Amino acid sequence: MSLNDAHAFAFSLAVTLMVVIVVFQAGDGSLGVMPASEYDGDTAAIVHEIDPFAP
Repeated sequence: MSLNDAHAFAFSLAVTLMVVIVVFQAGDGSLGVMPASEYDGDTAAIVHEIDPFAP
């Protein structure tokens, strides 16, 4: 997934689910998206956090 696709998907999830979403880079270089509450990986791997409640 490209960085643009990951951000678009993350924004869509954040607004739909109304939860904080993280975009992270996996060990093989690919990007992933998941709710922040479920992410238990390395914080250095987080590329971006999307908070639907941020002003």
